[in-house]
Amino acid sequence: MSFNLSEWALKSRSVVIYLMIVAVAAGILAFIRLGRNEDPAFVIKTMVVSAVWPGATMEDTLSQVTERLERQLEETPGLDSVRSYTKPGVTTIFVNLKGEVPGRQVQDTWYRVRNLIADMRHTLPTGTLGPFFNDRFGDTFGIIYGFTSDGFTSRELRDHVETIRSRLLLVPDVSKIEIVGAQDERIFIEFSVRELANLGLDRSALLAALQAQNVVRPAGEVQTQDEKFSVRVSGAFQSEADLLSINFPAGDRMLRLADIATIRRGHADPPTPMFRVNGREAIGLGIAMRDGGDILALGTNIKKAMAEVNAGLPLGIEPYLVADQAVTVSHAIDDFMTSLWQAVGIILVVSFISLGVRPGLVVALAIPLTLAIVFACMLVAGIDMQRISLGALIIALALLVDDAMTTTDAMVTRLAAGEAKMKAATFAFEKYATAMFAGTLVTIAGFVPIGFAASSAGEYTFSLFAVVTIALVVSWFVAVLFAPVLGVAMLKAPDASAQGKEPGRVERRFRSFLSGAIKLRWVTIAVTLGLFAASILALPLVPRQFFPASDRPELLVDLTLPQNASIYASEDLVNRFEASLKGDPDIVRWSTYVGRGAIRFYLPLNAQLPNDFFSQMVIVTKGVAARERLQKELEALLAKDFPNVVGRVSPLELGPPVGWPVQYRVSGPDIAEIRSIAMRLAQVVAANPKALQINFDWIEPARELRLRVDQDEARRLGLSSAAVAAIVNTVVSGTVVTQVRDSIYLVDVVVRAQDAERASLDTLRSMQVALPSGRSVPVSQFVSFSYGLDAPLIWRRDRVPNLTVSADIPPGTLPETVVTALQPSVEALRKALPAGYDITVGGTVEESAKSQASVIAVVPVMLLIMFTVLMAQLRSFRLLAIVLSIAPLGLIGVVGALLLSGKPLGFVALLGILALIGIITKNAVILIGQIEDERTAGKGVVEAAVDAAGTRFRPIMLTAISTVLGMIPIAPTVFWGPMAFAIMGGLLVATVLTLVLLPVLYVTVFSAATARGKAKRTASAGGSQS
Repeated sequence: MSFNLSEWALKSRSVVIYLMIVAVAAGILAFIRLGRNEDPAFVIKTMVVSAVWPGATMEDTLSQVTERLERQLEETPGLDSVRSYTKPGVTTIFVNLKGEVPGRQVQDTWYRVRNLIADMRHTLPTGTLGPFFNDRFGDTFGIIYGFTSDGFTSRELRDHVETIRSRLLLVPDVSKIEIVGAQDERIFIEFSVRELANLGLDRSALLAALQAQNVVRPAGEVQTQDEKFSVRVSGAFQSEADLLSINFPAGDRMLRLADIATIRRGHADPPTPMFRVNGREAIGLGIAMRDGGDILALGTNIKKAMAEVNAGLPLGIEPYLVADQAVTVSHAIDDFMTSLWQAVGIILVVSFISLGVRPGLVVALAIPLTLAIVFACMLVAGIDMQRISLGALIIALALLVDDAMTTTDAMVTRLAAGEAKMKAATFAFEKYATAMFAGTLVTIAGFVPIGFAASSAGEYTFSLFAVVTIALVVSWFVAVLFAPVLGVAMLKAPDASAQGKEPGRVERRFRSFLSGAIKLRWVTIAVTLGLFAASILALPLVPRQFFPASDRPELLVDLTLPQNASIYASEDLVNRFEASLKGDPDIVRWSTYVGRGAIRFYLPLNAQLPNDFFSQMVIVTKGVAARERLQKELEALLAKDFPNVVGRVSPLELGPPVGWPVQYRVSGPDIAEIRSIAMRLAQVVAANPKALQINFDWIEPARELRLRVDQDEARRLGLSSAAVAAIVNTVVSGTVVTQVRDSIYLVDVVVRAQDAERASLDTLRSMQVALPSGRSVPVSQFVSFSYGLDAPLIWRRDRVPNLTVSADIPPGTLPETVVTALQPSVEALRKALPAGYDITVGGTVEESAKSQASVIAVVPVMLLIMFTVLMAQLRSFRLLAIVLSIAPLGLIGVVGALLLSGKPLGFVALLGILALIGIITKNAVILIGQIEDERTAGKGVVEAAVDAAGTRFRPIMLTAISTVLGMIPIAPTVFWGPMAFAIMGGLLVATVLTLVLLPVLYVTVFSAATARGKAKRTASAGGSQS
């Protein structure tokens, strides 16, 4: 190269030293200021659209609300799927975007969705409430407090919690705080249906009187020459006492409301979703952090604020820290930093042992210098310290040492050859800089599919690509700019006796082995191809996995009752289940969400929407071992004592949320046929002993009471179906007639029948209905009663009814294993289905396929970059072919390492394999360049190949050993273990093949070319002589 950057650095030593000092200072500052999080931020690309049509049947809700909304939502740009579940009168729709939609565009897309719905809102049936939008479905409430009380009413507890919420909203980095489990108050006016009938009272007139007295209406404003003042009319209700004194006309007399009805204040009945802490009723506060905040700083500030709050709380109100992501992140960061420093220590030890003290010290200084610059770049790029970026640092650490070792080893070699320090320090740039940079680009290209995979999993792991890219580019500059300056300062020329020293024993043996392999090159090639073929055949034996379970101590317990179950049944179930948790030595604490799923306290949580029949518990154990013990105990408890409950005990997931690991979706136009197919499919799945807790997201019909109105008779009496529905609703569920304004709350006033009459069919049959004429008739005169069955809810996907059959798996079993075993039976059932019906694999297998497909889709781009860089460097199709033939052979070691370790081949391991391609290719490029240099010096093909491999033996082996040993700290981890073993096994085998097979292939290709050239020249010479 005409310009030698290393030479410039040596001539500008003061400037370079200054830059090193600035880089270290910036790195230290950046390390302190970098945000800390458990997982990288990724956008949950789901929006929830809901609407309510009170009183509508399932059929009407589906056809008039759900269908209309879904048709409009299908115009959403970047749409992946529209999933909905419909209950009579209620529609909830999940709008899911494709993984390829950039996170920064998601909010703009949600704005488009709002506009789409606004354009068709007028087409919804009269009386429809909404649609409502939840575009913050992915908000994470990393810190949760629960508040219990002893000696205080729930209203008093809520008042205190509201005050605490207001205080905590002032804490820096707090985005929002959600109140969980607070029960709204109601004022109930309960009457006897029979007594009202006997008195001849019209319920509708009574309701109208209550509404008229409490309505807020302007009474005007008086203005004079000097002042103005408002006119206020009294009558607004301030409490339930005001209701007691209401008088209203009944015929020719006045009646007090207290004489004919019971008025009391209580909680919503039935209750809204409830929250419990350690078995006690509680109100929770879920605290979400703003985007870009530091969870550790937030945790510290929240604790300080809570210390002030606790000092002012009255005795009897107790706060409990239910979830603390700050502590979890702190432990995770500490563990990863320990792994990082362990990896640094391992690499330094390798450097000192292999290179010696002084050369090892050059490498030792280059590593923290590189890391410091990387930390500064991460701060500028907005990359926090979290699971993925820290893992990337460890991976990059093993890679970035390569350039520093190459430069240092070259200096040591040239000094041993008798060159001056300045000349030796610039030799690496002259000889290897271009090849090193090309190798760096090729290695980065290996991570391109990770960085540009258009999926949630790709977004989750993007910082791996970013950090590795930054680290590799920085390491190249450190190797050619800073390392020569450090080398000149620290290295010294060896003694004269050591100069020109012969290769060591290991290198001599390697040269001898390589010479033998070249002589038996066809055997060498055949053996390698045999090993590669064996690895391909063994690949199906490697277990498959999407993302592993988290190593956090929490357990999730899902408790699902039949879908017509009330929230009271769920509460009773929770009470019985919680009794078994008390006193368990493996449990630190637990929280329970009755009638809903846990709020998203962990970003990859598969959040559940409110449903009366569903409850979820979050149990914090004392560690992973305790978690696994407790999981077995609770699964046995559910099987024994709760046989009618669909229960699932599971650890938290890593990566994008999936839910039940094994899922099959049955779709088709007819609901009855879907149910039939789903039942047959469930039998197929149940035949596999590793498929547990087979369940359906909806299947069983629910009972309903149907009132058939004789329309002719009703019209003769002056009534309508709407009037009958309103009367029955008032009796059975209650009607909100007005609101009492109480402090910051609006308390609904609900008129309904007494408890004993609300649940009685006889009450409905004998109920008297007031007529416009003033008299009353029994409802049975024009209404007939019957029971029927209907679906309590129906799931649809892309406007087609969809029933999901799900199953759990035992610990240690992978979903892919179960799905693969079931495939023949499921496929046979699918082929026998009527036209228009289908069975699709969902769950972990589907998400894994999507994520891996998104990575593989970018592989052509990766290959194009690699081929372009290699061709620019090698400038020969034959050399390019030799390099590319080496890259896939790392699979031999990958398969062997995964099989021996028992680690699965999943998304993370796939990333390791792609990265491995880049590492192998980089070594091959540098070795090819060395062989070409040896041939340029006048050596023959075989001699050049052997000498080049011998020259590069130590740096390539040192890099490989450093990389492999640097992976040891993360090899035992749940998340990074598969990638670590893939890289360790693949690199060990690939390094040997690079040093042995690549020279063999080179000799094979170029010896044949040389022989053909000689033959042509001989033939040409013979022809000229004749």
